[in-house]
Amino acid sequence: MESFISWLLGTLALPGVGLPAIFLVSFLSATLLPMGSEPALFGYVALNPHMFWSAIAVASVGNTAGGMLNWWMGLAARRAFVRLKSRRRAHARAAALSGNMTATAATTATTATTGNGPKTTPRVTTNPPMNQRYHLWLRRFGPPLLLISWLPVIGDPLCSLAGWLRLSWRACLVYIAIGKTLRYIAITLLMLHVPDSFWRGIFAPLKHLLVG
Repeated sequence: MESFISWLLGTLALPGVGLPAIFLVSFLSATLLPMGSEPALFGYVALNPHMFWSAIAVASVGNTAGGMLNWWMGLAARRAFVRLKSRRRAHARAAALSGNMTATAATTATTATTGNGPKTTPRVTTNPPMNQRYHLWLRRFGPPLLLISWLPVIGDPLCSLAGWLRLSWRACLVYIAIGKTLRYIAITLLMLHVPDSFWRGIFAPLKHLLVG
């Protein structure tokens, strides 16, 4: 089993140098890189069974930190959007005020020459705040929906969307941590109880592709 795990880590170019590597891979898999942290965690635990809970804890902390980074990025994006929208509204109000002053001067001149009463000008309104439909379901279920933040493809955007919606970071942290920790426990236990021959059969084609 040990030789197979070493081969697996080498084939997938994953580090096998200890808990710091587990933390790094778990963190990056939740943020920047399209990679999975489960193989690295599985390989480490298979080689060090007595470190099962320590490895689970380190991987969960790293992956949760990555999820919270996504939450912060969503919050930062919202703040930048709000500032940009405020500047645009200020420019629109300034333009509207300038237009109203020009229209008032023209109306005054017309009244002085024709005797007609002042004419009203249309009121300038701004667009209502952005309300995208895909926000509604996260608004409805709130932070508990982040229990599935470990899912591929949709998990990271969920964390960013929670930050955009300014959901409580404390509640988001709790639910992200619970979801990711339970995921690591379940998947690692499952992988450890699968026979060695099964993994060799699964990864054999990948080895041929990578090695040529």
